[in-house]
Amino acid sequence: MSVAAIYDRIGGSYGATRQADPRIAALIWQALGDARSVVNVGAGAGSYEPSDREVLAVEPSELMIAQRPPGSAPALCACAEKLPLADASFDAALAVNTMQHWSDVRAGLRELKRVARRRIVILSRDARLAVPFWLTRDYFPALDRSALGVAVAQAIHEELGAVELVPVPVPSDCQDGLFSAYWARPEKYLDATVRRNISNFALARTEDLAPGLAALRADLESGAWDRRYGNLRAQAQIDFGLRLFVAQLAG
Repeated sequence: MSVAAIYDRIGGSYGATRQADPRIAALIWQALGDARSVVNVGAGAGSYEPSDREVLAVEPSELMIAQRPPGSAPALCACAEKLPLADASFDAALAVNTMQHWSDVRAGLRELKRVARRRIVILSRDARLAVPFWLTRDYFPALDRSALGVAVAQAIHEELGAVELVPVPVPSDCQDGLFSAYWARPEKYLDATVRRNISNFALARTEDLAPGLAALRADLESGAWDRRYGNLRAQAQIDFGLRLFVAQLAG
């Protein structure tokens, strides 16, 4: 399934739960450094785009582009693997939580490198750096995309060379409804609207989700979840392996 098809399928109410978290945004904007022009590849509805710089969004799904709020940066409908942009046309290329959906990660990385003059900033997950997640371990093992995240991280290192890794912890009250966002708020995973805007859930078959949802609901009602994991509710943040991969380009 293409990236456009994925988000045309799951993105109808994306803005309802997938708002930018200000703490994550601050790390991304800091990583962009002094770049004055940014191309945001796989831009979605516009989360994490800095408002104080020239930004061009590139997004393959027309449905996602239609959800960009008034005043957002202009958007092109195109895919990461074939950017309709000139060489070295932006100070920085940005890709936020999108590469796991690209049809050809290495081709997309080469395109980021081609159009960026100074740096590339990518937000992605490397499970090798993460603590185990109770959600996939106990309830939805079929939704675990750790192997894909590791492959993406390896491709980043191999295609871009030396990269700085900036840890991006997930806050307990994360405002961006990522797959891992509700690690301390397990009841949220029972909300169909929340699941609809998380690709791991939205692309899964209903019959594959039903046993895990039933088990999670039962454990929350009986108190079993809190007996095992209730200490998480008091933690401020956790490291699930989200990293900013920051590559400085020569020239």
